[in-house]
Amino acid sequence: MRRRRLTRIGALVTVAAAMSRAMSRRVETLPLPGASPGTARTLRVFRYGTPGARPKAYLQAAMHADELPAMLVAHHLVRRLDALHGQVTGEIVVLPAANPIGLGQVVGGHHAGRYELGGAGNFNRGWPDLTDAVAGVVEGRLCADADANVATIRAALLSAVAKLDATSELSALRRAVLALAIDADIVLDMHCDLEALLHLYLGTPLWPDARDLAAQLGSAATLLAEDSGGGAFDEMVAGVWWRLAARVGAATPVPPACLAATIEYRGQAEVDDALAADDADRLIRFLTGRGVLAGESGTPPPLSRDASPLTAVDTLRAPVAGLIVYAVTLGDAVAAGDLIAEIVDPAATDASHARTPVVTRTDGVVLSRQHHKLVRPGAIVAKVAGTVPLPHRRAGALLED
Repeated sequence: MRRRRLTRIGALVTVAAAMSRAMSRRVETLPLPGASPGTARTLRVFRYGTPGARPKAYLQAAMHADELPAMLVAHHLVRRLDALHGQVTGEIVVLPAANPIGLGQVVGGHHAGRYELGGAGNFNRGWPDLTDAVAGVVEGRLCADADANVATIRAALLSAVAKLDATSELSALRRAVLALAIDADIVLDMHCDLEALLHLYLGTPLWPDARDLAAQLGSAATLLAEDSGGGAFDEMVAGVWWRLAARVGAATPVPPACLAATIEYRGQAEVDDALAADDADRLIRFLTGRGVLAGESGTPPPLSRDASPLTAVDTLRAPVAGLIVYAVTLGDAVAAGDLIAEIVDPAATDASHARTPVVTRTDGVVLSRQHHKLVRPGAIVAKVAGTVPLPHRRAGALLED
């Protein structure tokens, strides 16, 4: 009799554990308002762990919807989390395709996912700064306890997001995304460049705490700015913490409680299973090291390159129109004055003067190149990541559109 009772109890425990594991993975489909009659899009959300558990990690891919390598990394990440969801000690939220609006923008057979074609501009610019809204709510409620302040501010952030306009398709998308991300401990916004090495954008106050992220991902350059300008998603999510800290002063502790970063997963053409699978494994090790997943992450690999200010990146622009021919490849070490590329005018009347040189103004590493080989005047054709701030680069105007 006792044996049957113990067997039954054991079976119930097994069933309860199985139900608990099943509950730790949830998939939601969030509707967006139609932009025109007869149309409707949705946002697919993958959730792992227990809602409200800490640490909370939020990862989204391809807010610029034409940046496909990020979505493939997210696909591999979801596959791994599906197998590991019983080991989630915190909470993980993943949006493998964060911009269904941009995914649907195909014009003349060309996918145009960087700008909202209705006139709203760059999908990753103009995200709302919630500092003023939150400051008005938490004023007089913060204290000498940093943890208590973090909880108070997170509640105020969620309330501020809930009050954002969501009447249009784009504003509804932004509010839904912010509602998922704004209270997270870790926010990773996954993108890619045109042709590039893997690199990161981070808020300056987050360094050197984020060294483990840069090391685990194998970042070739980690670029720091407190105010890069333009209202990019990661900076609006993380920056509210250091802007509030500056307002309340050192006597009222407000730590940078959200590690938010933009990850540039190389170039647009590198939609490669082997690369993406390795990138997902690296994310798993980072999340494990941060305690979001149970287990041992191992010793992070050494940093390939220390962080440097975003003001030290030389963004090289085409002075004329023409065909661009590069003299360097990604990862090349260059010095100020070195030739990076030439722009060729194929219709020049004097072929011996048909080439216009493009040279760098800094010592550094070739971080990215243009993949479209027909360029117009003013187009960014390359970036060289240096270590010394450049006089023509200034805070608040550091991102191209």
